[in-house]
Parts: sequence; C-alpha cells; structure tokens
Amino acid sequence: MTLTEISALIGRGLSTSSFTDSLKFDCGADGVIVIADKTVSLEDAPTACTLSISRENLQKLIFGKLNPMTGVMMGKLKVSGDATVALKLGQLLKA
Repeated sequence: MTLTEISALIGRGLSTSSFTDSLKFDCGADGVIVIADKTVSLEDAPTACTLSISRENLQKLIFGKLNPMTGVMMGKLKVSGDATVALKLGQLLKA
C-alpha cells in the first residue's frame, strides 16, 4: 500500500474515533502521515507525538498484524514526544 492509501484508511478510522491529539507517522524516505485537528495529511508538521516506523510495518500495524508494544520492543516502532498520545492509538486504528 502507498502512504496515500494508508492515510485514507486512517482518515476513515479518525472520522468515527474520539482521537483528538496530534500524531505523526514518520516513514523515513517514504514520507509522513500527520494527524491533527481530526484531519490526515501527507505534509510534515509538528505534532505532540511522532512514531517512526517503516511503511510496511505501518501497514501491518493498521491491519492488526503488528502489536504496538511488540513493535516498540522489537525496534520496529519508535516513539518520541508525548507517549500518552501513542497509547491512544487503539482509538484510531480500526481498519
């Protein structure tokens, strides 16, 4: 999946979630997905929390094939900034 397709899935989940924080998925050379003000964008912007993850692992995370805690422990997912925002990820990822 492309980042555009992934961002569309996240947008669908965002529209029905109670998630109101700002969060960035930093996929390195593939780009970023920024969630802020109940919108999803592919343009980089400052956020309360940044999750560094490959595009492939982000896709796994969204489809429930990668547990967030396991991802952190295995180094597939790195959290920087406000970690409490990352803990709310379950509200958002309901693809």
